[in-house]
Amino acid sequence: MCEMNFREHWKTIRLEEIANIRAGSAFPIAYQGSIEGKYPFYKVSDMNLTGNETVMCASNNWVEEETVKTLKAKSFPKDTVIFPKVGAAVHTNKKRMLSIESLVDNNVMGVTIRDYDLCTPYYLLYWFEFIDLSDLSNPGPLPAITATTVKNTTIPLPLLPEQRAIAHILQTIQEAKSTRQREIALERERKAALMDNLFSHGTKGESRKQTEIGEIPESWEVMQLKEIANLRRENVKPEDNQNLNFVGLEHIDSGESILKRWGDASAMKSAKNHFFPDDVLYGKLRAYLNKTVIAEMEGICSTDILVFIPNLKTTPRFLVYLLHTEAFVNHAIATSTGISHPRTSWDSLGKFTLALPPLSEQHAIANVFQAIDEKTAALEQEVQHLDELFHAMLEELMTGQRSAVSSIDTKSTTFVN
Repeated sequence: MCEMNFREHWKTIRLEEIANIRAGSAFPIAYQGSIEGKYPFYKVSDMNLTGNETVMCASNNWVEEETVKTLKAKSFPKDTVIFPKVGAAVHTNKKRMLSIESLVDNNVMGVTIRDYDLCTPYYLLYWFEFIDLSDLSNPGPLPAITATTVKNTTIPLPLLPEQRAIAHILQTIQEAKSTRQREIALERERKAALMDNLFSHGTKGESRKQTEIGEIPESWEVMQLKEIANLRRENVKPEDNQNLNFVGLEHIDSGESILKRWGDASAMKSAKNHFFPDDVLYGKLRAYLNKTVIAEMEGICSTDILVFIPNLKTTPRFLVYLLHTEAFVNHAIATSTGISHPRTSWDSLGKFTLALPPLSEQHAIANVFQAIDEKTAALEQEVQHLDELFHAMLEELMTGQRSAVSSIDTKSTTFVN
């Protein structure tokens, strides 16, 4: 059976035939920083704000009509597709759509549809998602995209019903992904709120007693970190690494509790820290103080990572969550030393004073956070799958391998414009 290509009857035209293409306006620092105004004034960095993953809704800068006149800036209408046009930001490949009339700075380019009888806004957005901005930029140390290059770029145009169907399918996938991402953010907020409560009040609601660190549950004890854990001080030389896995700070995400990634230690050139299952790995650089995970295997880690061994008074899971608390992170920051790369040390961390519950309650507290972590991990997996589905469908729909109209029930669907 031969493979059908539904793109055979599509029209291909130059982008300037259906759209206006131009760069944004200069935005001097003196006019930046206002959170109120008539128009948002977007910079490339605003594309990274929460809520701006597809359509630009949030802005760090707003301006009034008078400022627009003073700057002699020109706004872009709603539904304009924008993207970075100069510098390393080009390679981030970000494309967004304006939700309202807006201004963008001169590091951003805007493409505004002129003929809506030939092209719909969301189809244009997803066509830009399909192409790589690097292919539009000039070669050289400073990537740059010119308006002329964009104007001369050709775009395939199916009939409007097909465009709307393509946009509907892709937008549905993106909305599902955004929903999961919002759920992840809520789970992380819930975990942060519970951290403060459970590490100070516990799970049993028992009576409290006064101590040198304040009120704590009656059955808890005041201890220092060095009383519940030790520092592992074992180095492994290159010739003795036995092909163990290597863990650097780059392999640990902030807020994780279980080690999930690692590299190859075969190319290691110097002695590194040895770790074993149930050890807790802790990033000691000030910029990475929330990178703390439990190891479930033997391996070697960077000397920027301290290896803690929980003793019989605590468990690895409770310890790793304890090291994620705001109180401990603040202690680590306060005890960091150094100018270019501030870092903390075991001598300082070991003196951290904490309230330690009995082992049974440690398990109960850790179980609460583990359940949140597992739910978050499942949601993150869904986000990854939806992202893969989006790019697979984008490839098939934009190359004509799949007909969008035949993929959905056109009688019961309201298409986006």
